[in-house]
Amino acid sequence: MQASVIVVAGGRGERLGGAIPKQLRTVGGRTLLERSIRPFDMVDAIQEIVVVLPPELVSPPPECLNRIRTDVRVVAGGERRQDSVAFGFDAVAPSSGVIMIHDAARPFCTPELVQRTLDAATESGAAIAALAAQDTVKEGDVQSGLKVVVRTVPREKIFLAQTPQAFTRSVLREAVALGRSGVVGTDESALAEQAGHRVRLVDGDPRNIKITSEADLALAEEMTSSTEPTLQIRVGLGYDLHRLVEGRPLVLGGVTIPGDRGLLGHSDADAVCHAVADAVLGAANAGDIGEHFPDDDARWKNASSIDLLGRVTALVRDRGFGVDNVDIVVIADWPKIRDHAEAMRQQLARALSVRPDVVAIKGKTSEGVGPVGRGEAIAVHAVALVHRDSLA
Repeated sequence: MQASVIVVAGGRGERLGGAIPKQLRTVGGRTLLERSIRPFDMVDAIQEIVVVLPPELVSPPPECLNRIRTDVRVVAGGERRQDSVAFGFDAVAPSSGVIMIHDAARPFCTPELVQRTLDAATESGAAIAALAAQDTVKEGDVQSGLKVVVRTVPREKIFLAQTPQAFTRSVLREAVALGRSGVVGTDESALAEQAGHRVRLVDGDPRNIKITSEADLALAEEMTSSTEPTLQIRVGLGYDLHRLVEGRPLVLGGVTIPGDRGLLGHSDADAVCHAVADAVLGAANAGDIGEHFPDDDARWKNASSIDLLGRVTALVRDRGFGVDNVDIVVIADWPKIRDHAEAMRQQLARALSVRPDVVAIKGKTSEGVGPVGRGEAIAVHAVALVHRDSLA
């Protein structure tokens, strides 16, 4: 089932203070907003991310959102959290069957926590991440100006709510409607409860802390510096060359180009996709395209190389890497690459799970030199920049 997430970042972080809005404060070189979104960007079931921001941050949106591969939609928030969630709900795609909600102030959520909360909500209708109380729990009161214990509460019944929280569309619709009618809830699960729905508890993560003070921010910086690897950015190079022969379709960058010749190879011989795949694999130190899709394996006979590139993207994502951008040079005296560059950019962007504007493709000739210059072959060079999706 496809899902969306509403990332609530509509507050101004007044308790934290400072001239920079809390969601744009950095931890380990990344904003809290980007860190809070990253785990959802790594879960395949999440088809879109709706980010709710203060109105003054909506246009232009924060630059860090440009590094997110999943479709991002930005909307303005309201005065209260439940107002912001309601505005985010209005923007969610109709095709999303499950809608998750996460606080931008929680930068250490993990893809695993996202997935198990999502699975529980899909099965039960509503689910939240929560931690069981570890200490003895006391109910207190103020009597004669002094704080005193009223009673001891059985701690096995006490859970500390976190986000993400997840709901089927119908459950969240009722919770949002209840909030809009004037009922107040500290979170969406409270509104869902008041709407008569049972909310399932999912094991939370002790590291999934909420940043509300400078002390929290300092702790988050310490957590990040002690666990994240020094290397975050890697570069990979790719190269491919195929001979042109008659009787084959010419496929470059996932686009079929009219003509009487095409590239010779075991698959569809798309040299652009092959070079890009090798660049991405090289950046992640994950082998090369021949290792993963050997030309003596019948499964890849006449295979679509744009599909193979999608497989490569999934493979490096499983290893913790995401693509930031690629730059491609196609060396060919025919065809004219500029005539097909935009269509290739769109196809490659989809396969790489990036926006088209981070895919650069250009054509060069070899001035009549060598087999490429004689029109016997096409060569492609590619460079890929990837980042490690380590979230501490």
